Amino acid sequence: MNVSWSEFDADTFSFHRDPVLVIEHFWTDAERKLLLQAGRHATWRALSEMPHVRATFPDCGNWGKAAMSQPEAGRLLERLSLPCIERYIESFPSIRRRHVSFSYYSYAAGDCLLTHDDTVQTADPANAGHGPSLLRRLALVTYLHDEWQPDWGGELIIYAGGAGDGMNGHRLSITHCIAPLPGSLVLFTVPRFHRVCRVDPLGGDHKRVSVAGWLMTEHSR
Repeated sequence: MNVSWSEFDADTFSFHRDPVLVIEHFWTDAERKLLLQAGRHATWRALSEMPHVRATFPDCGNWGKAAMSQPEAGRLLERLSLPCIERYIESFPSIRRRHVSFSYYSYAAGDCLLTHDDTVQTADPANAGHGPSLLRRLALVTYLHDEWQPDWGGELIIYAGGAGDGMNGHRLSITHCIAPLPGSLVLFTVPRFHRVCRVDPLGGDHKRVSVAGWLMTEHSR
């Protein structure tokens, strides 16, 4: 579903029925700019500084990632307190706890993200065997930049997969090509193959700035 925030009915929408949701104008300009400004003060790491991630996503440029501070993460989580999200998360049995993980991302010219389905978290050897067993249930991305033109690339491509000779034994077909419109929000169920198109040099110094992450459930090992 693609809908404006002013027309979205969170009481009747169902992720079981429609697994990809795009809400335009989710943030006001003032709200979006507050998150964007907070991101500029965050501590950033480039892909080249994250070898375990770069090994999973080679030839993807040198995009940046930064942790989201607690006030901004809380503001986002408050806005995500929607009946349709709660119903979907709570539809899974035997949940011990619920978790979220949000980070800032910045894509400049030449940056992209290869096709993946979010089911396998990038393996960092330092964290192997530690922490609870979490399952990603909903993936999220919301766009914070001030401007984005169609020729600048950076679209989010979402696929439907079936048995065949494609990605990891799947034959993929494109179901959504989502432009990174400022202030919009995208949510989709996991697993779901997707990728981020390479940002075009026509964008100049403009960067595709977003918050992305997951809503997760914890279960007994």
